[in-house]
Amino acid sequence: MTDPVREPSDSSHASQSSRLRLVTFFTGGLFLLAILAASFAASAIVLPLVLAVVLKLLLQPAVSLLERFFVPRALGAILPIALVVGILVGLVAALSEPAATWAQKLPQGVPRLEAHLMVLSGPVHKLQGALEVAEEVANAPPQGHTMVAVRSDLGLAGTLFAGTKAVLDGLLTTVLVLYFLLLSGDTFLRRLVEILPDFGDKRQAVEIFQRIESDISIYLLTITLMNALVGLATAAAMYLCGIGDVLLWGTTAFLLNFVPFLGPLLGVGIFLLVGLLGFDSLWWALLPPGLYFLIHLIEGETVTPLLLARRFTLNPVLVVLSLIFWFWMWGAPGALLAFPLLAMLKIISDRLSSLRALGHFLER
Repeated sequence: MTDPVREPSDSSHASQSSRLRLVTFFTGGLFLLAILAASFAASAIVLPLVLAVVLKLLLQPAVSLLERFFVPRALGAILPIALVVGILVGLVAALSEPAATWAQKLPQGVPRLEAHLMVLSGPVHKLQGALEVAEEVANAPPQGHTMVAVRSDLGLAGTLFAGTKAVLDGLLTTVLVLYFLLLSGDTFLRRLVEILPDFGDKRQAVEIFQRIESDISIYLLTITLMNALVGLATAAAMYLCGIGDVLLWGTTAFLLNFVPFLGPLLGVGIFLLVGLLGFDSLWWALLPPGLYFLIHLIEGETVTPLLLARRFTLNPVLVVLSLIFWFWMWGAPGALLAFPLLAMLKIISDRLSSLRALGHFLER
């Protein structure tokens, strides 16, 4: 016989368990929203920290390799950072003049664009008219009692200096945090192991942490290497096309390849513009974007999937949504970090049994 007293108890227990799961779900959602809101409000602090963590995972293998050759960890942490900073400074110094030159060519190329693309002449004229109207409205004196606060003491140079100062502050914060992360090594893992009471839990935590760190480092190194090869191939293609400033276009292709889908799409538009500015014939002008698209197609559809395998592939819809979200949160740096952050989330989810369903959801 069925115990009449036990059935309500089981039903009550199931109801309480369901309510507990629901409360946990909503509490976790509110906690996640609070973290995102804090990340948005304190982006000047959070963005350099996130960038430092990603760079730490990228540079950690180099530090470990130097340590095997008996290089002190304090020095081994400085050398990769110095190399990266040196490359960045060198690229900025080498690319500033070519970028300024091409920026000056852009207004001169508008008539040539209209001549090549007659179908766009109507929209171009409308756009020019809208810009002229906007300029007239912007230059018009305020009417009525409208109060406009203008900082005339800054000027263009002051505005640029303020923006440059903010960028330099963020880079300095990133470098400092990155150095101490590389210097600390496995300190946080050791502290976690010391806290856990059971030996089995300690061993599992070490294995999961090492696998996650290894997978993320391999992924970031592979993506960076492939993007560098795309940059080199693009620079060679522009050289064969007779387009000058190949270092500028190689660097552009390298950076854009960190942004899936939208980056290559923007790259095709940029190289189409470069071709139209550099060639008189429309067919020759289509050669630079065509070669760039071919390079991206070979890399994105053949080489990278073979190297990373299926476990690193992500749902394209979620990738685009991630790009839009992180661009809204942190601008261009957020767009560059969107794909690595999503890939890191998938790697962590695949290694943790409690999050394996999320990892499966993120797959293509």
